[in-house]
Amino acid sequence: MLHDRVLVSLSEESAERRSSAGIVIPATASVGKRLAWGEVVAAGQHVRQVKVGDRVLFDPEDRGEVELDGKDYLLLRERDIHALASPRASDGQTGLYL
Repeated sequence: MLHDRVLVSLSEESAERRSSAGIVIPATASVGKRLAWGEVVAAGQHVRQVKVGDRVLFDPEDRGEVELDGKDYLLLRERDIHALASPRASDGQTGLYL
């Protein structure tokens, strides 16, 4: 990866989901502006706050898709990531980092 680019694998929960009543909502259904979770697979040398393996929150509208070895990934800039939810073993803390 180059510069501030981040390669993200989309989480399964961002695809098909269920309502509280148990109704299945397909991934293609539009429900306002919904953010998605994904896992960082690779990061460029100028990425400062995200590491490989971190779980990130981003807008699925602001993305570029790429297929590598038969698997789909998303290409984002670091500034397009809204939040980070990752265990930080060095800090001894877990949680959502905004």
